[in-house]
Amino acid sequence: MEDQQRLQALVDELNMYQQQSEILQQQMEAMQTTLGELEILENTITALQDEKDLKTLIPVGAGSFVNAEIKNTDEVIMSVGAGVAITKTIDEAKITINSQKEEVKEAMGKLSKNINTLNDMINKITPQAEELLQKVQGREQ
Repeated sequence: MEDQQRLQALVDELNMYQQQSEILQQQMEAMQTTLGELEILENTITALQDEKDLKTLIPVGAGSFVNAEIKNTDEVIMSVGAGVAITKTIDEAKITINSQKEEVKEAMGKLSKNINTLNDMINKITPQAEELLQKVQGREQ
């Protein structure tokens, strides 16, 4: 019976590591989305830089748009969190974006390391659990 208890403990441990790994994978996907959004932002403000009197469509909801003209492309209003936004020049915005991209990449690197550690633990425990399972099943037969 001791082997069966040990097997259950290993299975529980494997499930916990698997759940943690899945949560970290979801966080990694969210960070990849954030990184993609930052790259789109950077490309957009770069394309707008030095353009004057641009015409565009502004979404107003439910797949509807209004025509608009952009008179000033020298500045960007950027969210800094907690519902606060500040005006920055295009160059200042680019510096902020690059800083944010580096922070996201660093966090992704840490997440990747943690995922690898969890996967290593799973790979270490799985053979032990399989061996114990065969031993327990052998006794039952």
